Amino acid sequence: MPVLQTANASRKPTDFDSIRIQLASPETIRAWSQGEVTKPETINYRSFKPERDGLFCERIFGPVKDWNCHCGKYKGIRYRGVVCDRCGVEVTQVKVRRERLGHIELAVQVSHIWYFKSLPSRIGALLDISMRNLERILYYESYVVIDPRDAPVEKLGLLTEEELFEIQEEGGDPEVEMGAPAVRRLLEEIDIEELSAELRTLVRMESSIQRKQEALKRLKVVEAFRQSENRPEWMILDNIPVIPPDLRPLVPLEGGRFATSDLNDLYRRVINRNNRLKKLINIKAPEVILRNEKRMLQEAVDALFDNGRRSRAVRGDGNRSLKSLSDLLKGKQGRFRQNLLGKRVDYSGRSVIVVGPELKLYQCGLPKGMALELFKPFVIKKLEEKGLVQTVKSAKKLVERERPEVWDILEEIIRDHCVLLNRAPTLHKLGIQAFQPILVEGKAIRLHPLVCAAFNADFDGDQMAVHVPLSFESQIEARLLMLSTNNILKPADGEPVIMDNPQDIVLGSYYLTKVRFSEAGGVERTFANKTEAVAAFEGGRITLHQPVVVRIDDEMMNTTVGRLLFNEVLPEEIGFINRTVDKGDIKRITAKVHRLLGNRRTAEFVDQLKNMGYHYATLAGVSIAVDDVVVPDTKTKLIDGALKEVEKVRDQYANGIITDGERYNKIIDIWTHTTSEVSRAVQGTLEEAEEGFNSVYVMKDSGARGSEDQIKQLGGMRGLMNKPQKKLTGAVGEIIETPIIASFKEGLSVLEYFISTHGARKGLADTALKTAEAGYLTRRMVDVAQDVVISEEDCMTSQGLKIGALKDGEEVIEPLADRIVGRVLQDDALDADKNVVAHAGILLEEEDANRIAQAGIEEVHIRSVLTCESERGVCIKCYGRNMGTGREVNVGEAVGVVAAQSIGEPGTQLTLRTFHIGGTASRIAEQSQITARRAGRVQFSNVDTVQNPTAGVTVVGRNGEIGLLDEQNRVRSSIATPYGAVLKVENEEQVEMGDVLYEWDPYNNVILTDRPGRIRFTDINKETMREEFDESTGLSVRSIVQQRDRSL
Repeated sequence: MPVLQTANASRKPTDFDSIRIQLASPETIRAWSQGEVTKPETINYRSFKPERDGLFCERIFGPVKDWNCHCGKYKGIRYRGVVCDRCGVEVTQVKVRRERLGHIELAVQVSHIWYFKSLPSRIGALLDISMRNLERILYYESYVVIDPRDAPVEKLGLLTEEELFEIQEEGGDPEVEMGAPAVRRLLEEIDIEELSAELRTLVRMESSIQRKQEALKRLKVVEAFRQSENRPEWMILDNIPVIPPDLRPLVPLEGGRFATSDLNDLYRRVINRNNRLKKLINIKAPEVILRNEKRMLQEAVDALFDNGRRSRAVRGDGNRSLKSLSDLLKGKQGRFRQNLLGKRVDYSGRSVIVVGPELKLYQCGLPKGMALELFKPFVIKKLEEKGLVQTVKSAKKLVERERPEVWDILEEIIRDHCVLLNRAPTLHKLGIQAFQPILVEGKAIRLHPLVCAAFNADFDGDQMAVHVPLSFESQIEARLLMLSTNNILKPADGEPVIMDNPQDIVLGSYYLTKVRFSEAGGVERTFANKTEAVAAFEGGRITLHQPVVVRIDDEMMNTTVGRLLFNEVLPEEIGFINRTVDKGDIKRITAKVHRLLGNRRTAEFVDQLKNMGYHYATLAGVSIAVDDVVVPDTKTKLIDGALKEVEKVRDQYANGIITDGERYNKIIDIWTHTTSEVSRAVQGTLEEAEEGFNSVYVMKDSGARGSEDQIKQLGGMRGLMNKPQKKLTGAVGEIIETPIIASFKEGLSVLEYFISTHGARKGLADTALKTAEAGYLTRRMVDVAQDVVISEEDCMTSQGLKIGALKDGEEVIEPLADRIVGRVLQDDALDADKNVVAHAGILLEEEDANRIAQAGIEEVHIRSVLTCESERGVCIKCYGRNMGTGREVNVGEAVGVVAAQSIGEPGTQLTLRTFHIGGTASRIAEQSQITARRAGRVQFSNVDTVQNPTAGVTVVGRNGEIGLLDEQNRVRSSIATPYGAVLKVENEEQVEMGDVLYEWDPYNNVILTDRPGRIRFTDINKETMREEFDESTGLSVRSIVQQRDRSL
């Protein structure tokens, strides 16, 4: 059994430096014990008193009443420490029943399941026996050879009853045993020092990697024993401890029944089987019966230590698995995570959240009743200070009566006392933030709408917990570090988290800044300044969206009154924004305000923006109806064209020109292209409807709600659907090749509806299953990264990483400027003329990053945590900017935990993504032609070609590239040329942006010849060539297969 040892035994139990968990020897277990438990009884059903020598025995574990012995001879504290001569119970306090252990002496030794069954098996590693064989020995299925003597068997070999009988018939007499006693003997014979030396030699000399790895695994276990001074044979138990009875209580219920801890049932099984085995040994029962009883005892002890680890779990009432000792410790509900790490907090409350649009960013609405309860100690103290009450008792009465002076004092207290709000699950550090409470009527907590994104909260019944920081230090920390105005940026990427999902604000701002040209009525109105234009609007002479000309900063500008009103809330430093504002603009403006003006001004700005956005979103009156979804006129034509193309592909397959796989891929590609075309047509039709003021289009285009994919399904076609398979690769056969041609507006047919239910159900199942997986991933990532903290200013390393724009072929996924902002340069960034654009050692701000990108620098050498040479953690220079503050990171920042949360939090959110698009297959249509992304001169590199009389110049090499050069002969982009591509340009030709460079069929795997001639098959016989008849095409297909049984 593991034993907890405190580093200094003379101290109080609660005052220790460290804890070590180690094996307990049989002598240690007896030393802990106050006596042996020999009976399975618990309490007497008539007197309700513990039975002597039973699982609740007072003689072993202590009295059930303070200062009273069992028989009643000694009563009272004056007999403290006296052991009753009649019942043997020591007169002491009841609390010893939480501390005193007993033990059970076993009739036969048993193995400890942790050391036999946990991977890697410690017993198996020491003896070099597989777990399966070890199980056969321990559970009395096979004999193990202790000493072969003269018999033709190996030591540690396994023998069945029949095999042993045959060997003995032939005159052999090996020493064999079975069960835990046999394993105990083998473990006692091990010399740890000698075995360690042997394994070290084996690891050095062994050439086989697999055998070396096995030896290293064994060596790890052997070394652990060598250094801990534990004996291997202690893994086999002579006796087992019985934990104190108050940790496994038996509680009487109404009606004469009892509620008991599962451990009592498990201990009872062990004692019953142990007593039965002792009797059978005493009466010299046959070996078969003894062996069965020994195995049952081993299984009973296994169930007590770890129920369900080896075989089927022992079950109690209602077919429920009994909770063993291991179950009390492990997992989320175990002793460590539930009781030791998970704290219950006083001064906390919990309630449903509702939106509070009237609040400032740093405020939250706290229900009066909750606030009074939370701040009761502070209110009582204040009442005493003001002389309104003399005692705490009278103060409590005053508070309970809720007198007017109590509310005044409460207002005074909360004015400068933050509270913490938390929403479960707390996936990242923004899941707990501090707010200034405002007293509100009702029972719901009011939350500012812009902090919802950080909490991932919405107002459909979510609940949040409130905590009160009590100490002065915690109050300062809450105000300086955790206040919502100090958590404007996301620690993961530096984006403004308060503008992560500002739907109504975006909608209002978009509506306000949009132009409606028809409202001008052919007359262009001109105004001398903003005030005049706004006055004209308020007087009803012009509309919100009407194009007007206004003098702004001595410049005549074509704009609208809506844009003038929008710019009124923007800080002067941002300048005049004269365009239709969407979600991206709102985020960029907020980020810029934060960068230029800091937290406080940003908080003020977003509150003004929120008020304006909500106001105009209300005035816009954006709603949704079936008529708002417009089906494009071109849809039928596009679908007909696709059906004809699909028919052509099917004919090609029927004529044997293409294979079944190529047919499938081509059909999927045709429908993917068609769906994209229909989607574009829907977007175009909606954009033209009502001059771009169509409700569905406004919601999508502004970024407030919905996506192109959802609008495509509403008004275009649902498209291809996923098959509900586990693989996520998008491989052949994972997409149903019959698309859903109807849109939701037109309505689905029965067949289409049936196909679409596939993906929709998959979405629901994924949401339920993957969330738990994502949460577990976050825990594991935190576990590996938690020691990475900022430890010093500079590690002085000369290492770093070369970093350029992140590309997929020619497409830039993330530009260089975005990748290097907030990083420290290792070397100077030099342009083409060797001029220094940015110096080494500086932290790159947005302006520096843009300057480097504009100078045409393709890649720079930056510091990275991957090359940091700090002994512990990482240094400031290698890490760079703290994305959550926008400033250089500080020493002591737990960057590892932030990194783990930054991956885990969106990972958990992503599991909900499938649910929203409803199972439609997303496959990127392969490009059949590549165009030039910029103008320039073409230069071929390793491009091998042949002249094909029908197709043209065709590529027959696999490593070729086409480079595009600028005027200074610098390669500005390079594109790989796939095998079989037909070139549309020549070497050194000048091309313009958008010119076709080459065409190819991504789904046809061809082998091309580079010269004319006659084909001859060599060494292709019937074994290696397979001819298959395809019933659907009526043709035979020849393919080459590998012949495995041929010897060279």
